[in-house]
Amino acid sequence: MLSNYQDKIAVLPKLAQHKRLKLFDLATELEHLERLSDALGVVIDAKRDDTLPLAMGGNKVRQLEYYLGPAVEQNKDIVLITGAVQSNFVRLCAAAAIKGGMKCVVQLEARVPRNDAIYLQSGNVLIDRILGAEIVHFAEGENENAADENLEKIATVKTAQGMKPYVIHLGIDHPSLGGLGYVGAAVETWLQYKKLDYMPDHIIIPSGSGLTHAGFLVGARAIGWDVTIHGICVRRDAAQQRSRVVQRSAEIVEMMGGDVAIKDEDILLYDECLAPGYGQINDKVKKAISLAAHTEALMLDPVYSGRTMAGLVDLVDDGIIKQGERVCFLHTGGTPAIFAYQDDLV
Repeated sequence: MLSNYQDKIAVLPKLAQHKRLKLFDLATELEHLERLSDALGVVIDAKRDDTLPLAMGGNKVRQLEYYLGPAVEQNKDIVLITGAVQSNFVRLCAAAAIKGGMKCVVQLEARVPRNDAIYLQSGNVLIDRILGAEIVHFAEGENENAADENLEKIATVKTAQGMKPYVIHLGIDHPSLGGLGYVGAAVETWLQYKKLDYMPDHIIIPSGSGLTHAGFLVGARAIGWDVTIHGICVRRDAAQQRSRVVQRSAEIVEMMGGDVAIKDEDILLYDECLAPGYGQINDKVKKAISLAAHTEALMLDPVYSGRTMAGLVDLVDDGIIKQGERVCFLHTGGTPAIFAYQDDLV
């Protein structure tokens, strides 16, 4: 029996050219959401990447396989990463570094305008501490370049201390290795639907750093899957996010050999659930979290998956997704953040 990774490579051999730190093997479940489907009048499956088996799961596990593959190959011994205080990426990087035999420095950016004790100490931050990550704080939360530059300063200090640091930059000017994880996820999802003998009409996916969105889009088009992919904006408005996804898609296409065509009309973005901004809950997000919980006992977080579900509900209400159509909702996880936002949710 082939592993999930071997199945994907059999369909898209060029993916095997890239170094990977194995963090999981089995495909995540494609779960039919019967009661939520009845409530919305469309047929919904959830791609359960929230269940990926590392430190409470989430989509960043797939990305980190490709970020940290080169780190292990280069014999690095400490990983540096930056993200919001309640960053799922930071939490999972701290865990993945352990799996790769490395230590981790996490830089927490003041990206969300709140400083209550629960937000600053619970959820992902608590797990960061349990995992033994070294935590530093950065005040300029919306300055990606400055955050990356500060990581480089920390790396210089670590080098002087005799360590071999590996920096994961999140700015747009740095390589989009993590997108390769969602190239593979697109193949994995397509293979699962082939076994079910039907295909979705729509994929609903969060669009933040752009790597999950762009990676899935490139992976789908690379195998000739022309499914409609809706990116729900979680940090920037649609105009700003479009240029980011265009750039990330082009970079991932190049990493995959350059022979995948991404058209302008392939990049669909929806930002009507974004206000008042990244990491800030609104009524649509809160209602979407309650809807998923009350119909399916499905836990969504306020930053990514809850906002993405709110986007799905809006797309149905607006008639962009039509009654009876099939939808795949990519559940990217973020479960620990629920506890950091508890005062907003109950």
